[in-house]
Amino acid sequence: MKLDLGGLIPATVLPMTEDARIDEHGLRKYIRHVANAEPKALAINVDTGEGPHLWPKERIRVLEIALEEVGDRIPIVAGLGAQFTDQAVALAREFKDAGVHALLVFPISAYQGLPLDPELPVRYHAAIGDATGLPLILFQLQPALGGVNFEPETLARLCRVTEVVAIKEASFDRDRFVEVHDAVKAARSDCVFLTGNDNFIYESFLLGAEGALIGFGAVATKQQVDLIAHALAGRHEQAREIMERLTPLVDEIFAPPVRNYRARTKAALVMQGILDLETVRPPLLAISSGERERIRKALIFAGELDEKVGVGEASS
Repeated sequence: MKLDLGGLIPATVLPMTEDARIDEHGLRKYIRHVANAEPKALAINVDTGEGPHLWPKERIRVLEIALEEVGDRIPIVAGLGAQFTDQAVALAREFKDAGVHALLVFPISAYQGLPLDPELPVRYHAAIGDATGLPLILFQLQPALGGVNFEPETLARLCRVTEVVAIKEASFDRDRFVEVHDAVKAARSDCVFLTGNDNFIYESFLLGAEGALIGFGAVATKQQVDLIAHALAGRHEQAREIMERLTPLVDEIFAPPVRNYRARTKAALVMQGILDLETVRPPLLAISSGERERIRKALIFAGELDEKVGVGEASS
């Protein structure tokens, strides 16, 4: 399957039962719902989908379900988080055997501490690529969320890893976004530059983004597919109009503490009748009734919910 990353790649949520187990029926329904918006790919088992909180067998099962539902028409990008190289290689091979089309390679704890020798992340990514031959998406994530900001030399060397096809830049910092964009494009012009910055989605495309791999894509997916299509085609007035409608919602979903965005996203999807429950896996916490009311109002403003629907009700 051809991998075209020039558009929206939603990082999907994981529907759960009351006892925080995978809701397989709900997952199938949700995956079909997101796929109907015709995104470029789906990112499965990343932070939005609580991938780090799943048992290894659960991650494989989630991938299997997503692939069964849409894997013949929409590429599946699997989140790859590990602690050391051999573990990452073993997991990557399992994901490949399941049938995924690409890997989003998460930063690892071994990157922590300055200076970071470029050889460490380069060898890590090269080992994964050599073992699987799958397309790899680099992931620059702000340190406050457990990631690392790569130096230009490191980025240049990572871009030369054969299997690397794209980078997700999620520093949540506009100046760094531009610096990373310029460094990546100088190193390899065909490396697809994806924004991971939910706090400035539309602006990312004015600054050089070619696609978006974002958690906010799990909700209001169709509007974001349209927004990005308009932005990439230079129809900026239409893109801005959509972003203005969505801004209150993205602000509520990603309000401090940002870790609650998973539960907030599920709450929004429950109000829309897309999910049955807001359940997140401990230690993640449920949100307050005040948060739900603010999300409800933002959904209405975004045109994603009927004004008559109250908190705790689902849109028909």
